[in-house]
Formats: sequence, structure tokens, C-alpha cells
Amino acid sequence: MKILVLGAGVTGITTAWFLRQAGHEVTVVDRQPAAGLETSFANGGQISVSHAEPWANPGAPLKVLKWLGQEDSPLLFRLRPDLRQWLWGLGFLRNCTPARTRHNIRQIVSLGLYSRATLQQLRQDAQLQYDQRSQGILHFYTSQAEFDAAQAPARVMREFGCELDMKTADECVQIEPALAQCRDRIVGGSMTPSDESGDAHQFTQQLAQRCAEAGVVFLYDTRIVGVARQADTLSAVRIASSEGIVRELKADRFVLCLGSFSAGFARELGLSLNIYPAKGYSVTLPVLDPAKAFQVSLTDDEYKLVFSRLGNRLRIAGTAELNGYDTSLNLLRCEAIVRRVQQLFPEMSDGRDARYWTGLRPATPSNVPYIGRSKIHNLFLNTGHGTLGWTHAAGSGRAIADIVSGRVPALDFAFTGTQAMRSGGASLQPA
Repeated sequence: MKILVLGAGVTGITTAWFLRQAGHEVTVVDRQPAAGLETSFANGGQISVSHAEPWANPGAPLKVLKWLGQEDSPLLFRLRPDLRQWLWGLGFLRNCTPARTRHNIRQIVSLGLYSRATLQQLRQDAQLQYDQRSQGILHFYTSQAEFDAAQAPARVMREFGCELDMKTADECVQIEPALAQCRDRIVGGSMTPSDESGDAHQFTQQLAQRCAEAGVVFLYDTRIVGVARQADTLSAVRIASSEGIVRELKADRFVLCLGSFSAGFARELGLSLNIYPAKGYSVTLPVLDPAKAFQVSLTDDEYKLVFSRLGNRLRIAGTAELNGYDTSLNLLRCEAIVRRVQQLFPEMSDGRDARYWTGLRPATPSNVPYIGRSKIHNLFLNTGHGTLGWTHAAGSGRAIADIVSGRVPALDFAFTGTQAMRSGGASLQPA
């Protein structure tokens, strides 16, 4: 089949790879001049199955209220006269019950385990190198109340197959000696030894090159300016080149991987996707003294920051700001990240030569992405991955390629618009 993938971020590129491996004729469209230049460009770098507790959990509403108006808070709602923001917020509140949290953890863990295994195989098959590390992720706590509250979600994650062991403060320092610089702040932690880290931008660009070598066609510097629909079928998308030339692209099937802009595209077709942009920030610092810099990827629970070692760079990322599609860089939030780094690791960095970045992460209220069919029978969804796009990209790409090809994915997940029947060779059917 002829398939058009909309979007060349990490999710779009993995989708294109697995579709091409399945024998399809694949074209990828993106408005940027190359792959992985938006949300995939400078994210936190973690492949974190252990990061499975959704933002929407029983303790979240009180935290959000406490953080309202606090410029450097981990999760900041900038309330706007924006109906879609309010609808997203209502969906967020509905997902804060214990039952919904448990359900969502199960989905996130299941997809994460599958995706991590898929990434490891893909890395070997495509011979990819992207400053990857397979030393696990150590999640540390500087608040006793937060550490105590983490016990129950950890039990749920272990129940669903995530290898996650609780650690004392001293054990955390044994795993990552750089934490000795802040030992007096740490009350405990958890370790996921099978998790990984790596540069998502490098991965995306390398895999895009492998895709091109395998015959995938890329249309960069190309904007999507309209759609052509006949009844419940998407017949074509209208695209405009950088020179302003407008033409139609037809395909048998289309896969939507436009991140935060997926909801707007879907509305053109009468579809409603509850995706809202969550602006995240990252800081990249040089390694000044390798002996004092962390080696193991870390997560700071209190400030909701992740730390990854990418070769001779330190990537620290996190926080979420719900403020529409604004992409301006808020220096206050960037500087707050640097201050936290210096509080925790005073011997590691002087804060100079910091490179700041911000990007829009496509968040659903539940943190569970849309993967599967839409109500437009030849439009498929692979979007809404929020903070876990890098973690879930390989598994999502492989699963949606299976669904587009009429196969049942080897993954226990609540796919959108499909009923995965695993008996007697049954095929996927629209929900």
C-alpha cells in the first residue's frame, strides 16, 4: 500500500521505518528541513518504563492548586480563555481517581516494556549509535512524604511487569556516587536497572537516514495546508512547498504523527483528539569534570526533572507548562532548572555554557497516547505521547505498522478504535 506519514519526529520516523519494513510504499511529510527538529530535538533522553505514574493521579489536584501562579513549579497551568485547555483540564481531573490511575499505569507500563525491547532490537538491526547508555534509571526522592506516596504506584508497576526496586538513600549513592554531593537531601529512591537513556535527536536523524536508504521518500520544508475528504475516507492532503507550490498528495492510508498539532489536523476532519501542548524545558551543560558528573540516568521526583548523560553533555529536562501553543523561552523556568542542578551537584557544574531549549509535548489527560484507527477509516493515529514520546516511540511505531497492515500487535494495550482479537487468526475490527 501507499502510505503517507504526517510528521518526522521520533514517532513519525519509527512509524515510517516499520511500515517500510512491512513492505509498504512510504512518504513522510514535515514542515521542518530535517527529522527530529521539534519535540524530539532536546528532550530528557530517558527510555523510562519506570516513569509510568501519570500526571493525573489522586494526589495531583492539590499539587496543581498549590502550584498555580508559581513560575518555577513543575506543572504550571496558565489559565486561558481557551475552551480546549479547560476541556483537557476536566479530562485530567477525571483521570485522578485511584481506578483510572491504576488503569493508565497498566497501559503505560505495557507499552513501555514492549517499546524498550523493540528499541533494543531496532538499534541492533539498524546499527544505530546515539550516546545510548544501558545503566538503568535511578529515581531519587528529597521529600519523605513523596517517597512514602511512591510506594503504592511502585507496587502497581511491579505487578504489571516493571522491574523497579526501592532503595535506601545510601544505596542510591552506591548506585550513583555523584549523589554523594546531595546525600543529606535524599530520603530514598527506586532503581529500574533495565531502563536506558540516549539522544533522541541523534536516534531520529540516524533512523531517518536508514529509512531513506530503504526507499522512504521525505518531503521536508513542506506544510500541510488542507485535506480532501470523501464521506468517511481521507482521499488526499494538500501540501505547500517552501516555494509556495501547492499540490495534493494521495495515499491508500495516512498515519497522523503531528504531536501537539495532531488535534488541529483532526478537527479539519471532524475528529476530536483531547491533546493539549505541554511545554517542556531542557538545559544542556558540558561535562566539566567526568569524575564528579553522574553516569546513571536520574529522576528528581520533587522537581520532576530527569538527568541524562549524553557523551560529554549533561541533559536536564522537565517541568510542564500548559499555555497553549506559545513556544517562547521562559528564562525563569530554565534558570530554575540550573539552580536545582547546582543545589544537588555543586561540584558538577558552574552553570556556564548552558544551552536552553523548549518544546511542545503532545499530552493527553491520562498520559496514554492515541494509537490505532480513527473514525476516518484510512486515517490511523500515533500521537499524544506527552513526556514519553522517546520511551514509547519504537513500540508505538511497530504497533501502528501492524495495525495499518491488518495485523494484531503483540502488545496488550487499549488501542484506539480497534478491538485486538487474539484468537484463531481474527483480524482487527473497528470499535
